Amino acid sequence: MVKFLRLGFVLLPFLGMAQNELIIDVQGVQSSDGNINVAVYNHADGFLKFEGVYISDSTRATAGHTQIKINNLPSGEYALAVFHDENGNNILDTNWLGIPKEPVGFSNSRMKTFGPPSFKECSFRLSSNQEVKISL
Repeated sequence: MVKFLRLGFVLLPFLGMAQNELIIDVQGVQSSDGNINVAVYNHADGFLKFEGVYISDSTRATAGHTQIKINNLPSGEYALAVFHDENGNNILDTNWLGIPKEPVGFSNSRMKTFGPPSFKECSFRLSSNQEVKISL
């Protein structure tokens, strides 16, 4: 009995660090050319900057909608940025003003007239397995 209690105390901290699956359903994919890239951010500092990415992933684009699954995410607050890398160069192509030439989308928000949304506008709480829909 004492062994089980000790084991329980050792495992207790890990129970609070539940790992969740996040399914990202990217809608409005215009073609099957290239890849759908997703960046997961877990704090406002560094949002939409390469150095600030918590986890990233990509998958082959499928016209209509494309799903990406991210496993083993701890519970917390996250924001997502997605783009359709139509030419497969792994870069979000922009014009000379910095405006994306490839389709982009965000969790809970859209591109604004004068720039991208903030982390706060895009953020959501993840505490169990969840699906998030993002429109390009």
